[in-house]
Amino acid sequence: MSLFERYQDLPLEDVVGDRFGRYSKYIIQDRALPDARDGLKPVQRRILFAMHMDGNTFERNFRKSAKTVGNVIGNYHPHGDTSVYDAMVRMSQDWKVRNLLIQMHGNNGSIDGDPPAAMRYTEARLSAISSELLRDIEKETVEFIPNFDDTAEEPTVLPARFPNLLVNGSTGISAGYATEIPPHSLEEIIDGTILRIDRPDCSVDDLMTIIKGPDFPTGGIIQGVDGIKKAYESGKGKMMIRGKAVIEDLRGGRQQIVITEIPFEINKANLVKKMDELRLDRKVEGISEIRDETDRTGLRVVVELKKEADAQGVLNFLYKNTDLQITYNFNMVAIHHRRPKLMGLRELLDAYIEHQKEVISKRSQFDLRKAKERQHIVAGLMKALSILDEVISTIRASKDKRDAKDNLISKYQFTEVQAEAIVSLQLYRLTNTDITALQQEADELDQKIKELTEILNSESKLTGVIKKQLREVKKQYADGRRTLIEEKIEELKINLEVLVASEDVMLTVTQDGYLKRTSLRSYSASGGQDLAMKETDRCIFAKEVNTTESMLAFTNKGNYIFLPIHEIPDIRWKDMGQHIGTIVPIDKDEQVIHVEHVSNFDTGQYILFVTKNGMIKKSELSLYKAQRYSKPLVALNVKSGDELISVMLATDADDVFLSTATGYGLWFSVEEVSLVGARAAGVKGINLKEDDKVIGAGLIRANTSPNIIVTTQRGAMKKMKLNEFEKSSRAKRGSVMLRELKNNPHRLVSLVVTEEDVLVHLVTTKGYVEEVSTGDLRFGERYSNGSFYVDDTDQGTVITMYPIVSTAIKPETK
Repeated sequence: MSLFERYQDLPLEDVVGDRFGRYSKYIIQDRALPDARDGLKPVQRRILFAMHMDGNTFERNFRKSAKTVGNVIGNYHPHGDTSVYDAMVRMSQDWKVRNLLIQMHGNNGSIDGDPPAAMRYTEARLSAISSELLRDIEKETVEFIPNFDDTAEEPTVLPARFPNLLVNGSTGISAGYATEIPPHSLEEIIDGTILRIDRPDCSVDDLMTIIKGPDFPTGGIIQGVDGIKKAYESGKGKMMIRGKAVIEDLRGGRQQIVITEIPFEINKANLVKKMDELRLDRKVEGISEIRDETDRTGLRVVVELKKEADAQGVLNFLYKNTDLQITYNFNMVAIHHRRPKLMGLRELLDAYIEHQKEVISKRSQFDLRKAKERQHIVAGLMKALSILDEVISTIRASKDKRDAKDNLISKYQFTEVQAEAIVSLQLYRLTNTDITALQQEADELDQKIKELTEILNSESKLTGVIKKQLREVKKQYADGRRTLIEEKIEELKINLEVLVASEDVMLTVTQDGYLKRTSLRSYSASGGQDLAMKETDRCIFAKEVNTTESMLAFTNKGNYIFLPIHEIPDIRWKDMGQHIGTIVPIDKDEQVIHVEHVSNFDTGQYILFVTKNGMIKKSELSLYKAQRYSKPLVALNVKSGDELISVMLATDADDVFLSTATGYGLWFSVEEVSLVGARAAGVKGINLKEDDKVIGAGLIRANTSPNIIVTTQRGAMKKMKLNEFEKSSRAKRGSVMLRELKNNPHRLVSLVVTEEDVLVHLVTTKGYVEEVSTGDLRFGERYSNGSFYVDDTDQGTVITMYPIVSTAIKPETK
């Protein structure tokens, strides 16, 4: 061959495409996907066939696994020994295979994922039910092809006396295709097959009266009949599998959860480890210990609970957050007529029934041929016995065996086959009893030939044989159902108490957005003095709360941050808090203006929002309970140029008081504000003059008469009684609270509505802070400008007034 002919110049994509195409075809057809007829992948089929050929069957002694693996590799499957041994081991694992195809002595792995012993240590043999897969293989029932080196032949499929694909299921991944077929109960599948034979037009609903659903070797509970039905119709569907767990009572009022079955294909050791990690990480409260008490009597995992723990809540948490409950996705792909096909239950049963018809037909043809051959010989022997003396003298007069046969053929018209049988007769066969035995055999052969002919000529007789064989297999091997099926998928509800240890803590939030929760021990040790924060910062919220409660932080941009208190960082009193932006990202110019702690969202209360441009909004508190809280959520829709300035928790029995910069105050009922959704913008609260703005809002609780305290930019403060004002309605201008001056007029910067005397701070542009007790203020009229507490020429104009949030422990609570 010339150099030119040896090398081809081809585009890379053609070469890669061709090679990958061939490889894909190979792993789809001959590696990873099971055959729809016998439910086996090629490596499994070759292992079973090699053991059958070697006589390594269930009625004989066990044999070294290494010998079988060597046989399989040497004769049928030229691949790595590990892949063959792994496939062999899987067929022997009673937590992976519903009806074991191989019995193994020695360590064949465990449900904890422990590896099996090496093949030189283990012994194996075919199980009894495997013989049903291989039965009649020698009767030309299936097609044989040459093996890889043409030294032997191997079957392309096994006769399979039961629908192995559905009984044992299959899982595999090939190129572009994957399969996930669950195992089922043998008796249900056989009964379903018989129904399908009797009624080829039956529906999935009809079949599901018999085949309830998958049946896993590990038992467990299946939920979701609708998903099973969908899978049986189309080949794809989804259901839930959960382990079997019971809650047991112990002495002393304690309880424990005992798990005796886990979902299919789940590693028990990993499951127990994950459960214990949840306990150690305090993701779930109430578990004191987890023990794996599995022994030779069966699987048993004990979850011991603390006293008064919510056992059902803990169990639901384990179902939701571990592999104690998993989603199982059907993907019933099998090789049918040499092609991968997504098949429903009816198609899988039909493929099996079609295969059985072919197997029984071929076996009947084989048996008929053999029966006719024997009948021919028996007829010759009977004829020979009837003229025995002549036959003997003819044979004695012959020179040799060949001559004797020729003489018998020419003299008495025997055929070659009959003559061979006659000359091979042993002398004891010439007794009187033998003629009776031959006559009996002839009658039996007549009957057998008649039956076989009927089977081959009658569809109903053929299907009758299939049904009879299936019933025999069912009678011998059926072992009931292990998996319980429940119609609906249960919605798992988990109470917060299960997840979070109930603990009273001190929650603090500063104006700059630093927050922390502090244990009461750390808080008490410092007397609540000297909260760690920046010099320019101040505390806007400090309260004893519980870890099972929630916090809502509202920002000037109309957003809110929902935080379960147990998720707020636990930091010592004398250490700085963590910025809220590191927990939930907020804009750089976004500022927390109000914090509300909520123990119950279903109190029927409302959240009132007031904006700088005079909008007011009322929404139900329950709308602000969030499920996901990794980012700021919309509290109200703030329009461009506006900002949120006040947030209050109110009822319809309360009133609200709004104050503007130019000195208008409006008092109206909360009931006047219409109820809107969480993302709405609200309605007009006060009718503002041009260039005016709302500087504050206060809540007037039902049947109270608080004082109205205002501060101007010039450092003047004024305290007024509520009865100085007339209660009005929403969207009005309001009452005047200042005496207008021509030169350097007063403008309000802050408002406080309070019944009690409180300490307030006045802060100026130059950083000066003046502390004033509202109890020291004298009551003034609406038309006065109050008394000066800050000299604005010296100390700068006042920018805000706020009540001091005290963190100190009060003497009576020590």
